[in-house]
Amino acid sequence: MTQRPHLAAIAVLVRDTDVLLVQRSKDPDAGLWGFPGGHVELGETALQAAVRELHEETGVRAEAVGYLTNIDVLRHDDNGSVTAHFLLAAVLCDYHSGSPVADDDALDAKWIAFADLRSGHYDLSDSVLEVMDLALARVQARRAIARP
Repeated sequence: MTQRPHLAAIAVLVRDTDVLLVQRSKDPDAGLWGFPGGHVELGETALQAAVRELHEETGVRAEAVGYLTNIDVLRHDDNGSVTAHFLLAAVLCDYHSGSPVADDDALDAKWIAFADLRSGHYDLSDSVLEVMDLALARVQARRAIARP
């Protein structure tokens, strides 16, 4: 059987000065904080998967706005062999409703201030800060366009 990367989607939600993150309960990032997300199902777009996984993991409802970036997550064993490879589609979402409650594959779920993430108070999954910065730039651009 041929091994292939797994396609997954992550939901990126920015609200005021906070971003929504979950603490992972399963490997490869158990215990780390990252964006809610998971595998894309057959016949489902990454945009749809991000919204579905967000709701399953946190109870929060949102609408997918568009793609931010793609992230390759590679994990290796001590011999250098690849043990896991995920391609994550980072999806910017607009918050609609709900208070985050950890469910499904999450130990915890909450809105976290940008400053707290930058200060190093949380152990983060790869690329969280970079994706957060992309989301902030996109949100600010959307707000600037919406202003008359």
